[in-house]
Amino acid sequence: MEIQSSCWASGDLSEDLATAVRSSERWICGDQDYSLEGERVLLRFEIGPDSALPQYVFSRRAALTAVHLLAINRDGAMRQTTLPAGDLHSSLRGGYFKASLPTVTRDTQHVVVAFDLPSHRMTLERAYLAPSDLALSPDFLRSQLFLAILSGMLCMPLIFNAAFYRILREPFVLWHSALTISLLMTILISSGISVVLWDPPAMTLSWMTTVIFGLTIASGAMFTYSFIEPGYMDPLLRRALIYCAAWAVFLSTFHAAFPYVERPVQSTVYTAAFGPVLFIFILSVADALRRGSRAAKFQAIGYIPVILAGSTRLVTGLFPWLESNDAMLLFYTGCVCEVLFTTLGVADRFMTMRLQRDKAFFEADALKNISERDALTGLLNRRAIEQNFARYRAEGYHALAVLDLDHFKAINDTHGHATGDGVLKAVGGALDADPQVLAFRLGGEEFVLLLRGEDAELRAERRRQAIPSAIANAVSGLGRPVTASMGISGAPRDADVNFADLYKQADALLYDAKLSGRNRTKSALLPMARDDTHSVLDGMAKHARSEHLSS
Repeated sequence: MEIQSSCWASGDLSEDLATAVRSSERWICGDQDYSLEGERVLLRFEIGPDSALPQYVFSRRAALTAVHLLAINRDGAMRQTTLPAGDLHSSLRGGYFKASLPTVTRDTQHVVVAFDLPSHRMTLERAYLAPSDLALSPDFLRSQLFLAILSGMLCMPLIFNAAFYRILREPFVLWHSALTISLLMTILISSGISVVLWDPPAMTLSWMTTVIFGLTIASGAMFTYSFIEPGYMDPLLRRALIYCAAWAVFLSTFHAAFPYVERPVQSTVYTAAFGPVLFIFILSVADALRRGSRAAKFQAIGYIPVILAGSTRLVTGLFPWLESNDAMLLFYTGCVCEVLFTTLGVADRFMTMRLQRDKAFFEADALKNISERDALTGLLNRRAIEQNFARYRAEGYHALAVLDLDHFKAINDTHGHATGDGVLKAVGGALDADPQVLAFRLGGEEFVLLLRGEDAELRAERRRQAIPSAIANAVSGLGRPVTASMGISGAPRDADVNFADLYKQADALLYDAKLSGRNRTKSALLPMARDDTHSVLDGMAKHARSEHLSS
């Protein structure tokens, strides 16, 4: 059903087209080594007596300015149609445009198609005549179903990436989404799906294909740049990937906007300019693999078909004696591999980084706990109470008690520091036995309690009175009970008070308890309003000092 060209010729835009067609000496037959040197390239198609009469010419989309269509009868009669590039329609066959021929009859001997300023050899190499566009045959429907399924598969990584990025805000997740979107757009535009859903002008799809190709290369380079783990790629190669991304965007944008600057060689130069990009990409992944990168393994497997497709395009586009090949089937296969393996790689990297982050948080919490714990008694220390006092207040701990062991220095002097340490450990156990009480060791034999509840003073007193028996059970041979003195102060939850305020008051009350004979408690748990907190605390401190002086 398809009729291929048998001869070709070239000429200038200024010459008469009918004269050029009738100039037999300019036609080259049998040699399909097309050249873009001429401003206009003509293809001649022979219409045999048994050929199905064609109605359309089809060819690969690429920039050009106009298409001239001539049907020439055996008696020399000629019918001509001219279509500017903007009036060319896209074909259901992916990547092709179509144009309606003048009426072709059994008397038609030749059909000549002339392309003004064609920018790519594939437009000439892939041109053919046919009676109709691709029919809705089972093969066509199967191919479109395959591409639709592939497009759906490409949507899935976008959903996963959105979930990943909410938890782990890493740039490689965004670049993988950009790469996936560009691959999805490439499939939609380069296949017949865009014609079925949208049917844009052929030249619109042509420049869009060029721009999106550059964006695909750029997002792929940036994905590799951010995806390979730190330290697993040479820094120069990693930096080169950024330049590759910028270079790809520049090339594709320039080629799409200015396709005729050096038209005879521009497509070849454009294709060759991606050679270094492909080389650096392969070298970067290979270097990462050599260094033991886990992420590079997924990327290498997923990109092999895409690299092969790119290499095929590069080689066939550079050498004029080879027919240009865009390797679309290989490219589609590469999209499937990209979806499967790089998405698995992103998930694997996500889980690895999540585990590393959780481990770091756990270690940080462990270090924080160590830094906020007294090594001897296991109680919280001054650092813990000072840094978290506001939170403790918000949790309802409105009272603060300061305890000090009576005559502790005599224990160390008489029985030794090891026995003294045993006493301190026993005190820690006695103070830490109530869930409504937070116990802290500030240093030496001084302890602090934070208390909540209406019976805060009673709870504090129970902890103080539990000390002698706890020490007697834990440490033998002391010869006398070990007691403690305590001072308690407090303020309502809504009072504007800090640790230093309450500690100062409780410490003054503790000093008063010591002077009053030890083994007792002095408290000042008075209700107070927010604005009067500091004045009341100062008044309580003055009262304690005055009692001390009078005693």
